[in-house]
Amino acid sequence: MRIENKGVGATAPVARVYGGIMKITMAHGAGGRLTDELIREVFVKNFSESSVPLEDAAVLDLPSRRIAYTTDSFVVTPLFFPGGDIGRLAVCGTVNDLLTRGAAPKYLSAGFILEEGLDIDALEKAVRSMAETAREAGVKIVTGDTKVIEGRGGMYINTSGIGVMEGDTDISARRAVSGDAVIISGDVGCHHACILSARMEIENGITSDCAPLNGMVAALLSGGVAVHVMRDVTRGGFATVLNEIAAASGVGIALSGEPLTNGEVQGFCDILGLDPLYMGCEGVMAVILPESDAERAVDIIRTCRYGENARITGKVTAGTSGVTIKTRAGGHRIIGPLIGEGLPRIC
Repeated sequence: MRIENKGVGATAPVARVYGGIMKITMAHGAGGRLTDELIREVFVKNFSESSVPLEDAAVLDLPSRRIAYTTDSFVVTPLFFPGGDIGRLAVCGTVNDLLTRGAAPKYLSAGFILEEGLDIDALEKAVRSMAETAREAGVKIVTGDTKVIEGRGGMYINTSGIGVMEGDTDISARRAVSGDAVIISGDVGCHHACILSARMEIENGITSDCAPLNGMVAALLSGGVAVHVMRDVTRGGFATVLNEIAAASGVGIALSGEPLTNGEVQGFCDILGLDPLYMGCEGVMAVILPESDAERAVDIIRTCRYGENARITGKVTAGTSGVTIKTRAGGHRIIGPLIGEGLPRIC
């Protein structure tokens, strides 16, 4: 028997049952509803005594100070793409997860799983890129591990990160309140469209947005604006991230319907029937804060590297209506989280 539940971005069965036993599918790693169910029904249930956080990073109260801690794994195909590579991605992804809690990233670990047959020149290129990106982000790679397995020449990287918390900073997906403004720091979907173009051998000018956002977040936190929520928009896209925030805070979110990406990515999506709302980024931050601070926050972000296309894109509403977007006809369409697998694997 096979169970299927296809939605926006779904291209494969979201669950398979063999002989009464459910099996993992690619959709469980896509960052959408199946990923959430897997985390809650397997990991949170069994790790509950450890207070597993449903955030991009955990905040730990140590005797001497507060730190943020996170870990992530990277399995992107192809390994090298316009605007980045698996090495840069591994550093940016972990650094940006720490930033979502308002932490200053300091230290990373790097674990490599290498498939037999991998070109050593490709490995060194990725490692060199990691080092360059770490310098850009102001972090040090201080420990690591390497394993070699049978395979076809692939490479997988796991990075963990530690960041330092200053003062009583409290930025969390649970802190959105009615009346807050929703800001997106850049065009959505560029990384996803770049990876898909590379895999399909489509020639265009789309490059990945893969970037460490330290400068942007530091400027916001020192700029006198009261940030409630920050989330980097990765797997599952902007729509899925907003649904997670709405559920965590017990609020609704209404998007204005203004364009969220650039013309080239939108054209690419139109040709392939994709929705930019469900396409992942690796250098774009969603920020939620009081409406009175919104214009100032956008001005701050636009002065920062990687933030020139920041815009206010919606507001937080009372109730638990989920996420909606204004349509061209003036109505409102409900936007749920990603269901199924959003191809390709982008991180």
